[in-house]
Amino acid sequence: MTVILLRHGVSTSNTARTLAGRSAGVDLTDRGREQAQVIAQRLGSLPIEHIVCSPLLRCQRTVSPLADKLGMEAEPDDRLLEVDYGDWTGKALADLVSEPLWKVVQRHASAAVFPSGEGLAQVQFRAVAAIRERDRQFADKHGGDVLWVACTHGDVIKSIVADAFGIHLDGFQRIVVEPASISVIRYTPTAPYVWRVNDTGSDLSSLAAISPQTGGESRSGPVPGGETGTTGSTDNGVTERPDS
Repeated sequence: MTVILLRHGVSTSNTARTLAGRSAGVDLTDRGREQAQVIAQRLGSLPIEHIVCSPLLRCQRTVSPLADKLGMEAEPDDRLLEVDYGDWTGKALADLVSEPLWKVVQRHASAAVFPSGEGLAQVQFRAVAAIRERDRQFADKHGGDVLWVACTHGDVIKSIVADAFGIHLDGFQRIVVEPASISVIRYTPTAPYVWRVNDTGSDLSSLAAISPQTGGESRSGPVPGGETGTTGSTDNGVTERPDS
């Protein structure tokens, strides 16, 4: 069973340098919408059986072109929601740097609990549980291996990847997950295997060959909320278009 973890495209909150959290109405920018179209092109030829996403608008917008191309509906899952940042929601990142909790988030994430919000350990627990449960559900439904997509948020993906790597949550800030990037994890009966992390441009055709019959199993300073997509090397083919 193989999941493609897709982070939403560049959002209005990313460009405003604020912590969107679960704020309503945070949409993709023009660049983010173009990234969503590129994602549909990159993933549209793969044998994807299901798309699951965070219910927030920016994730729904990101997977919409792919879902349309594949002729399927994206299934919302509340367990893939963005972190509940509580009182930090909507605040400028520049204002949060001076908060004592900021250093805890960077260095001791497992102890970080956002004021009037949730803890990062809770986030990892719910997110990993969602991915593994969906994996079992799809395996039972199809009677074997499937490839599926889960579109969610930066810190959520980083926590899932950290679990798959077998590293402590306190090290999850060492993982980079840019907007519109994919990270790929193959779950087997014995262990998860991380195939890709923060991938924004390489050929994905090898993912189409993952199955028991082809032997695929054997091959098998950060900020809260994740990176904001300001580097030109991770634009999913739209480096010439400025943020909007």
